[in-house]
Amino acid sequence: MVEKYVDDFSAFYDVDKDIYGNLLISALEATNNAITHGNKLVESKNVELIFAIDNGKIILTVKDEGIGFDYKNLPDPTISDNIECMSGRGVFLMTMLSDTIEFENNGSLVKMTFLLKKNTH
Repeated sequence: MVEKYVDDFSAFYDVDKDIYGNLLISALEATNNAITHGNKLVESKNVELIFAIDNGKIILTVKDEGIGFDYKNLPDPTISDNIECMSGRGVFLMTMLSDTIEFENNGSLVKMTFLLKKNTH
């Protein structure tokens, strides 16, 4: 569902393929984290996925019904002790792929922005 939503949004707004890739991976990571960690796989809980375009940027917001998490103290997935870990890369990826990332509601809401035009200077 998320991939189709990103595909449809990107096609409608003619989003550049590089931005599309960053947007897709970030949306999938955020949604997966919301379902798995935020909502603890409880099927009756919802995840809200909102895309908007404002002032030359895409704003992606993902909100779950969980209590949040300590987003300020996450293990660094690039250090040798964590390289082999199968999880723990989602927030790192979202941070690297988006132009800005913000957490609200103790981390149960993540807002990422993606600039439609990258500076070439």
